[in-house]
Formats: sequence, C-alpha cells, structure tokens
Amino acid sequence: MAKKAAAKKSTGGSAKKAPPKKSGTNTEQGLRKLFLDELKDIYWAEKHLTKALPKMQKNASSEALSNAISEHLETTKVHVERLEEIFSLLGEKAVAKKCDGMEGLTREGENVIEETDDGTATRDAGIIISAQKVEHYEISAYGSLKQLALTLGEDEVAGILEQTLNEEKEADQLLTEIAENDINYEAAEENGENEDEGDDEDEGDDEE
Repeated sequence: MAKKAAAKKSTGGSAKKAPPKKSGTNTEQGLRKLFLDELKDIYWAEKHLTKALPKMQKNASSEALSNAISEHLETTKVHVERLEEIFSLLGEKAVAKKCDGMEGLTREGENVIEETDDGTATRDAGIIISAQKVEHYEISAYGSLKQLALTLGEDEVAGILEQTLNEEKEADQLLTEIAENDINYEAAEENGENEDEGDDEDEGDDEE
C-alpha cells in the first residue's frame, strides 16, 4: 500500500501542466476597446467642429469658400448623427472623448484668422489651409476606423464609416479647387501690391 501511494505521489509530481492557451477573445476585446476609444475621439472632434466651422465661415471673404464651409457644417452635423447611430449598432452609449488633435488644429485656425487682415484673400488662403488640415485628420481617422470595423466583423458599421470618409475626401478636394481657381492667385497679387507700396515708401524716403 505504501509503495502504491508513493508511486501515485511521484506520478502526480512529475506531471507537467499544459501551457495556457492564448485567448483570441482577449485580443479581440482589446481591439474593440481601441475601436470604441477612437470612435469617442472622432465623435468629440465632429461635435467640436460644429462650433469651429461657423467662425471660419464668418471670417471668409470669398463667397465660394463661405458656401463650401457652410455646406460642410451641415454635413458635419450628419456625421455626428452617423456616429451616434454607430454607437447604437454596437450597443454602446454615445460618449465623446476629448480629441487633443482636433482641438489643436482648430486653435491653429483661430491663430491664422488673428494673424491675417480682414477681407483679404490671404486670410482666405489661411482658412483653406486650416480647413484642409482638419479634413486630412478626419480622412486618416475614418479610414483607420473603417479598417478596424472590418477586422472586427462590423460590416454595417464599416459601410457607414466609408460613407463619411468619402464625404471628407470630397470636401478636401473642393477646398483644393477653390484655392487653385482663385484665392491663391489673389493672395499672391495682394502680396505683390504690398511689396510695391513698400518700394514706393522707400523711394519717398530716399528723395527726402
């Protein structure tokens, strides 16, 4: 009896435990959390833009630029609603998480307005640059979110994100066209006129 007990004890002691299996579920949960965090980030960004865009529009002197910003403001409101729909589809509450990137970009836009003269094409050119920085940020965010949605098997969500992504690309292209057709050339002419005025003043000083 003693020998059998010893043998049993020896066998139990030498047995190796199977290594823990890597949990794909944990990995998926981590990716889902990242996805939700990024959704909260862009949700804050879009809501913030509904307040920032009217300031850009108010300070734009070009009718084409003002109209483009106005249209995008309405589109941005739709983007906010779409994100709320996405949260609902995911069974999550729509919560905004402060987006430091968007806050910084809109602050840059405000600085451009403060540092340029009212009613000039130069200010309009600066507003376009600021607006396109915002668009490029959103294009990057929505492109990445769409791919994460596909990876997580959220095909319906991916489709909604792709729709918004395409609209951000269209807005960016429109801003480029406005800049290339008129505003950049007018801003260059303004700069040339300012240089001429400076030269005239210098000549006057020489005559004295």
